[in-house]
Amino acid sequence: MTSPDKPGVAAGRRTGRPRRRRAGAGGRRGVPLPLLLPGLLALAFLLLPLLALLVRAPWRSLPDQLGSTEVWQALQLSLISATAATAVSLVLGVPLAWLLARTDFPGRGLVRALVTLPLVLPPVVGGVALLLALGRNGVVGRWLDAWFGVTLPFTTTGVVIAEAFVAMPFLVISVEGTLRAADPRYEEAATTLGASRFTAFRRVTLPLIAPGIAAGAVLAWARALGEFGATITFAGNFPGRTQTMPLSVYLALQNDPEAAIALSLVLLTVSIAVLAALRDRWMTTP
Repeated sequence: MTSPDKPGVAAGRRTGRPRRRRAGAGGRRGVPLPLLLPGLLALAFLLLPLLALLVRAPWRSLPDQLGSTEVWQALQLSLISATAATAVSLVLGVPLAWLLARTDFPGRGLVRALVTLPLVLPPVVGGVALLLALGRNGVVGRWLDAWFGVTLPFTTTGVVIAEAFVAMPFLVISVEGTLRAADPRYEEAATTLGASRFTAFRRVTLPLIAPGIAAGAVLAWARALGEFGATITFAGNFPGRTQTMPLSVYLALQNDPEAAIALSLVLLTVSIAVLAALRDRWMTTP
């Protein structure tokens, strides 16, 4: 005499699907030692410098270090220039991302590669390229100086340009990815109802990709705030005019290490705030 099948087994036989095991505490096996040790070593390698920064921070003299006029000038200039660079990236980068995601033209792959080039290009090389293009004797800069009397290098405007050059690719990549994930049929439906392509973009597409634009803007702002190489090469290091927080950290490290640590803590706090703001979008939870 055979025992009757359990409901789950009978259902599995009727549907032809294998039964799914219920995940329990014993379902996870131990981590292999060849993976555990390198993983822990990588974690220590990434966290140890940050912990050392916190341990060696001059907490008692921190208010005095951050209260100096030079620090506030550098911080104010960094916030203003990073925000202006992000605004430039939004005005120019969002249309560029739309062109890369929604249009098909010869050489689009090459254009996309050139757009992402500042991500891997050494920042100092970017600063040299900006000097050759927009400097007083540059390809375009000589005409700006001759026709309009505009000189961009070693000015606050030069800081914004240098930061926008290295930060805009972050926004373009984020917005392009969001556009590719968005359904283009909404735009097509708007155009069939009589809306122009720009109206469809403004009324339909922008609200759909707003989270991607916000995430890209935050990334671009954080990248602009931490920019060093292109800024010091193209704009110089003049206190109150072109000296941003990263440049101030570099200068303070040579004369006053405690001040350099205090300034580094400010940038570390900003970076943590950026990661916290982007957690829901860029990080997954188990």
